[in-house]
Amino acid sequence: MPDLFGPTPAEQPGRMLKALSVRQPWACGLLYLGKPVENRTWRTEFRGRVLLHAAKAEPDEIEIESVRQLGAAAIARLREECAETGDHFDFPQLLDRGGIIGSIEIFDCVTHCPSPWFVGPYGFLCRDPRPLPFTPFRGQLGFLDVPAEAVKGLDF
Repeated sequence: MPDLFGPTPAEQPGRMLKALSVRQPWACGLLYLGKPVENRTWRTEFRGRVLLHAAKAEPDEIEIESVRQLGAAAIARLREECAETGDHFDFPQLLDRGGIIGSIEIFDCVTHCPSPWFVGPYGFLCRDPRPLPFTPFRGQLGFLDVPAEAVKGLDF
């Protein structure tokens, strides 16, 4: 399937890109912790790469603990990898909010999924997460349009 953004989306003034806004810490799960599905109460026919927008809302402790448990192996692996390079992976302190944090590919919408991350009733199956430098952007939950100029220079 061709990439819906094309090779240089930010070079097309006025072009709007699709983003999916997700509350933290779930957005971090999609981007870094192997979360393969984004749960929704509604279905979508959309397929393709979208920017990942982290909603501005403060995450609650129950959600943070759920992601910590579901992503425990990935968190441990990332901490090890970062320690080897002198970097630091600090969950949940790394939870940027209120902007674009990466991109993912949505390749299906399902009502059943064996992943422990799935709670339904619908799940957008996601793959190929690509972290991006944080770009502040006001949004709302669900799909939103982002002007290409807002992410100019980012390779996603």
